[in-house]
Amino acid sequence: MGYLLYLSKTLGCSRVKCKMAAQAISFFMRHVAKRPYVIPTVIYPRPAATLPAVMSVQEVMKVIDAVQNIKHRTLLMLLYSTGMRVSEIANCKIVDIDSANMRIKVIQGKGAKDRYTIMSQQVLLELRAYYLVYKPKEYLFNGSRPGAKYSVRTIQHIMQQALIKAGLENRHYSIHTIRHSFATHLLDNGTDLHTIKELLGHNNLQTTMQYMHLTARRVDEILNPYDALLLAKDNNILKANLK
Repeated sequence: MGYLLYLSKTLGCSRVKCKMAAQAISFFMRHVAKRPYVIPTVIYPRPAATLPAVMSVQEVMKVIDAVQNIKHRTLLMLLYSTGMRVSEIANCKIVDIDSANMRIKVIQGKGAKDRYTIMSQQVLLELRAYYLVYKPKEYLFNGSRPGAKYSVRTIQHIMQQALIKAGLENRHYSIHTIRHSFATHLLDNGTDLHTIKELLGHNNLQTTMQYMHLTARRVDEILNPYDALLLAKDNNILKANLK
């Protein structure tokens, strides 16, 4: 018990690590020491219920505008216009682009599932300009060797450098923030949750519903009950004065 408290309180270990340690101790006590042992789950840190960071539309544009390299700029544009995961954009091949239907096929995304996501007409034009300059082979964004794909780490670095240039390095944004922003801005613009779920490749709607907590437009449209109370009061006063 003391060791588990040390892991949890002193070292600040995660819930998963504390639980693994507790299960190891439980196994030793029951199968080696032959003594009963109940895992003290009360010491596990509660899972943090934090909402993901989301960039405003202006911040997304600021990040994209901060990048001068055509390849890097196009990559960030495509991430925001499709909502693809960083690993999915790294694995994206030229043949996955369906320009006739303005969509991209995501092959074996998270959960080994294929899906389609949308693509911007303007980004398609940017992709064609990028292709003429870089002439990629097989993968849409080639690495240092012909035919090799960009690494996830390289794409993450591109985003971090863009954030620094845009003056947003202290906002706790990451490459995955672009995906969160894509979903939240879709919701702001009236896209239904089921459609967003399919575009993101989520297994269940509950995962997608987190974006309802992030949309600024949804909050702006809520009439605060106190404001409603004052409005009703003003209406009653107006009606009394008109009598």
